[in-house]
Amino acid sequence: MSRKINSAFIGFSVAAAILAATIFPLGPSAWAQAPTLQEQLAAQYKLVKMGSDTSGYSVTEEGTLLAVQKGGLLGVPYSDTTPFSNHYENGTVKAPNALMSKGLGLGLKKFGKEQTTKLFAKGDKVYPNKVEVNVAKDQVTVGIVACDTCNKTDPPTYNKAIVVFQFPKGSLANASAGSVEDTIGQLLAISSDDQQGQGGQQQGGDQGGQQQGGQDQQAGAPAQQPAPAQQPEPQTIQLGQTPDQVQAALGKPDKDVKLGTKEIYIYKDMKITFRDGKVADVQ
Repeated sequence: MSRKINSAFIGFSVAAAILAATIFPLGPSAWAQAPTLQEQLAAQYKLVKMGSDTSGYSVTEEGTLLAVQKGGLLGVPYSDTTPFSNHYENGTVKAPNALMSKGLGLGLKKFGKEQTTKLFAKGDKVYPNKVEVNVAKDQVTVGIVACDTCNKTDPPTYNKAIVVFQFPKGSLANASAGSVEDTIGQLLAISSDDQQGQGGQQQGGDQGGQQQGGQDQQAGAPAQQPAPAQQPEPQTIQLGQTPDQVQAALGKPDKDVKLGTKEIYIYKDMKITFRDGKVADVQ
């Protein structure tokens, strides 16, 4: 009798193990939660940090530098607590409303006070200060602050604006971070100048050292003229190349952004997009 019970128990255990393997073929790791769209966009766009003192507002930590691709975004000074919401849909920038548009250049009255406004122009450089995803409304909201040092604005105002990117109904729930980034990039593209500021400072320091060295040589014996350096052959990047081939030609990128099957190499003067491990676009 006990042998029959043991046999039945063993048979039940084997059947349960087979059933579990069928239902959960990938094991516990398959249940690991994938990063949300909000988290992926937060990793792509570093937010600027602002501070203030008796002299006014200033940037305390730079964010991802973006370049405005289309004019028409309506902004206000950073000190204004009621910025307008611009909308971007189907490739078109929509101003807050017609009444506000009529007030451009004349100042707007809000709560009985004159309000200063500013239209961002194509090519203006800005930092993101907010990125929020609302799946229920199929919207991604991006707040921006002007990079006054980049735009050579003096005195600085750090004008800011809010842009609401409207996606087709029901599409944002299944949208990839790469496709959302592409839509944002139609209006606010990652600037190729994002790393040039550091490179320019280093170059300036090198030139200063060269000038000091030249003065020291003039005080002593005449310096020999260096032999002219040979110009390196231009490197060619072609569609379909792998990341290894691109690095062999250009070296390691200043930034490497990975979004699922999409990867972006950002150099000082070039942006290379890979899809499925192959070059798909060069800007």
